[in-house]
Amino acid sequence: MKLYSLSILHKGATKSNLLKSAYDLSSFSFFQRSSVQEFMTFTSALIVERSAHGSRASVKEQEYLCHVYVRNDSLSAVVIADSEYPQRVAFTLLDKVLEEFSRQVESIDWPSGNPDTINYKALDIHLAKYQNPREADAMTKVQAELDETKIILHNTMESLLERGEKLDDLVQKSEHLGNQSKVFYKTVSGD
Repeated sequence: MKLYSLSILHKGATKSNLLKSAYDLSSFSFFQRSSVQEFMTFTSALIVERSAHGSRASVKEQEYLCHVYVRNDSLSAVVIADSEYPQRVAFTLLDKVLEEFSRQVESIDWPSGNPDTINYKALDIHLAKYQNPREADAMTKVQAELDETKIILHNTMESLLERGEKLDDLVQKSEHLGNQSKVFYKTVSGD
């Protein structure tokens, strides 16, 4: 069971804005890490953009599960984990991080903030602490509302895309991905 990425974003009218992120890419080869990180950032932004306000969802992509929570105030968080990581613990983490972030960072800074300007240092700590879900779960009381909330499981990233849209086209248009990452995507996806 592993967490790879934890991101906080603001869901704007047309696109999301990355505010802070933390990564644990130690299981990837050194040469793949920057491309993997860019893809996790790209995927997190895309999932937030395609998710409704006030929703929680889990999106399966290959052997990964991307858990997203978009609050009604547009503050959003995404955690990317392996498929074995418990969904309930992932959403507990997202709840906790968004609650803490919203207390520490003024909402006026969310739409225009970026990782360099937002002063919130706890993401790396949370990512490390929640690597072991059994320990993390024992430290956290799971809120009853979380169990009552409808969590949508999308089988693939493709199910999030609009009709006629292709992930390959979005990758090519993406501002989050450098050329090296786009080439990496083509080799991994077999195109």
